[in-house]
Amino acid sequence: MERACDTLILSDVHLGSEISRGRDALDLLKSTTFRRLILLGDIFNDLNFRRLKKEHWQFLSYIRKLSNPKRNVEVVWVEGNHDLGLSDLMSHLVGIPVYQQYLWEYRGETYLAVHGHQFDRFAINNFLLSRLGEALFLWIQKMDAGKRSFSRYLDRLNTRWLRLSDKVARGALTYAAHHNAKYVFCGHTHVPLEAEQDGVRYFNSGSWIDKRCTYIRIGQDGVRIETYLNALESFFISESEDHSSAIPHAEEPHISAHAFYRP
Repeated sequence: MERACDTLILSDVHLGSEISRGRDALDLLKSTTFRRLILLGDIFNDLNFRRLKKEHWQFLSYIRKLSNPKRNVEVVWVEGNHDLGLSDLMSHLVGIPVYQQYLWEYRGETYLAVHGHQFDRFAINNFLLSRLGEALFLWIQKMDAGKRSFSRYLDRLNTRWLRLSDKVARGALTYAAHHNAKYVFCGHTHVPLEAEQDGVRYFNSGSWIDKRCTYIRIGQDGVRIETYLNALESFFISESEDHSSAIPHAEEPHISAHAFYRP
């Protein structure tokens, strides 16, 4: 059993994808005690529920159990770009509220959670092209037999090519400063990252589609990016990676009007 924390954040599970590690995400939730759970976007891969596997439905079923008031756990879903069209349906099915961004207070500080696609101008300005790329990537996953190492490599290559990590970090840091938040959390890039600018700290929760899955814990010992280890991996890996990075000075915040799906 993992040690208890106040808030647990995980994103980009991409249920329905061939490379989703939904079973491991479920194992993390069952083995951790927390007061608040934030699902930070892209919990689904697309609108096709026929792609959901048994472990994906089990993950959703457990989310619904956590949302039971008797559990005394606050469950929050922050909408991601892959969740478009599913938010209202899943809000009723799973029984949790859906937000475009989520602000909360903890130990006298303001925390902000937003998926991060709002700062990805390529995805916003090239919506149809992005959807076409996603469909092609799904086809590649099906063709990529075995451990699907090639699919995961393409995902990492795409992030580096678009320089997503820096772009999302810069936008999120500036956006958080304008909302007087001291901590800001994003997903979207699939790359765990920690950065700081002008007293605002940024954390990216990574994803659950790669060989190394990461999540964020917030508690009395501060904010930490943690690496999920299953029973076998625990024998070989004893320390988490260093995800810190310097982020260039941010530009003025600019989020397109349609970046948030609903007002």
